[in-house]
Amino acid sequence: MTSPILITGAGQRIGLALAKHFIAQGQAIIVTYRTRHPAIDELSDHGAVCVYADFSTDNGINEFVSQLKLHTNSLKAVIHNASSWDCEANNPDSSTLFDNMMRIHAKAPYLINLALSELLLNFQQQQQYPADIIHLTDYVVEKGSPKHIAYAASKAALENMTKSFAAKFAPNIKVNAIAPSLIIFNDHDSDEYREKTLKKSLMGIEPGCREIINSVDLLLSSHYITGRSLPVDGGRHLK
Repeated sequence: MTSPILITGAGQRIGLALAKHFIAQGQAIIVTYRTRHPAIDELSDHGAVCVYADFSTDNGINEFVSQLKLHTNSLKAVIHNASSWDCEANNPDSSTLFDNMMRIHAKAPYLINLALSELLLNFQQQQQYPADIIHLTDYVVEKGSPKHIAYAASKAALENMTKSFAAKFAPNIKVNAIAPSLIIFNDHDSDEYREKTLKKSLMGIEPGCREIINSVDLLLSSHYITGRSLPVDGGRHLK
């Protein structure tokens, strides 16, 4: 089996779109899920290795690493997509919210990168070109978010780790981030919310997951880009 790509949180939305893209290319993948959406069964039927993972606890992170190593001894790439869009308004316990956001978006990638670096190095040694780590961060890293303070802070930590890991792992593993703004709406989003959100960017569109797929493909195909964050925000920073 060719060295797989690991995608965390691939049961829906961007993670699922990435998983389907790689399957269509014939690329072996390992995906994680916390909730077994019907899409996970579909991915499994198409050859994906699907591993349960609960990144909300240290034990859950460590158990996932142990399970993954049973399936492969090398990795072409790790794409950190698992995320929780949680906010202060829904959580009266601010301390718990902050800890959860930091664990999911910063501590889990931190521990996973360290634990799986040997598998990425095995790929590099076999293929003689760099393996990849890609962090999915967020546009809010650039300006913060008064409604999602802990979330924004945790994504900012992840973006900073992009630089640190890039320096640590060079030249054998490239480490980059992708910072999206609106990519796809949720089915339950109101027309009012959609209209308001579309006006926040210069391009004024719902671009779809293809924009992230293209960005991932760009980073994977490069042997030179590392330690960078690729903004996919439709020019929102200029509004």
